[in-house]
Amino acid sequence: MPEYRKYTDEELILMFQSDDVDAFNEIVFRYKNKVVNFLYRYTGDRDEAEDLAQDTFVKVYRSKHLYKEIAKFSTWFYTIAVNTAKTNAKKKSRMSTISISDFDPENEKDFDLKDTNLTPEDNANAGIENYYIQQAINSLDEDFRNIIILRDIQDLDYEEIVKITGLPMGTVKSRINRGREKLKKLLIDIYPYKES
Repeated sequence: MPEYRKYTDEELILMFQSDDVDAFNEIVFRYKNKVVNFLYRYTGDRDEAEDLAQDTFVKVYRSKHLYKEIAKFSTWFYTIAVNTAKTNAKKKSRMSTISISDFDPENEKDFDLKDTNLTPEDNANAGIENYYIQQAINSLDEDFRNIIILRDIQDLDYEEIVKITGLPMGTVKSRINRGREKLKKLLIDIYPYKES
């Protein structure tokens, strides 16, 4: 649908509000990789990110009438994606967990199990670096993780982040700075030393 490429995101959502499904298809085409990447950084799990991206598009489809022209489409879209990810994280935290020590009643020690399986793709240098970056992002508090992903990975401007998160500009800037400092420290701690 090359003719749809000339329209802005805002024009496409307005066309979709008038039941132009091809306009929605163009939105999906534009945002599918971006939102999967965003949600992958948020969850650390590619399959989960793809499921959440699909949920995000379903919500956009169902709530198209809620979009108002006063906001950038991307701001509205990422607000839905963030809320979808947060809701999923809350559901996961409510799920019951079993300690590994439950399977060995004679040994009272709890074991930390780490997933050391890397896919063949992850064995490339870029994949391994990405793995450590993702580990660092995952270990950030949610308040910092959201904002770092929105700013440094999705490359959204400060104003959009303010609208998506509902936080004051000063808080957004402060969390970005503090989040970057925390990431830097985490990467120094977890990334293997490489000789130059």
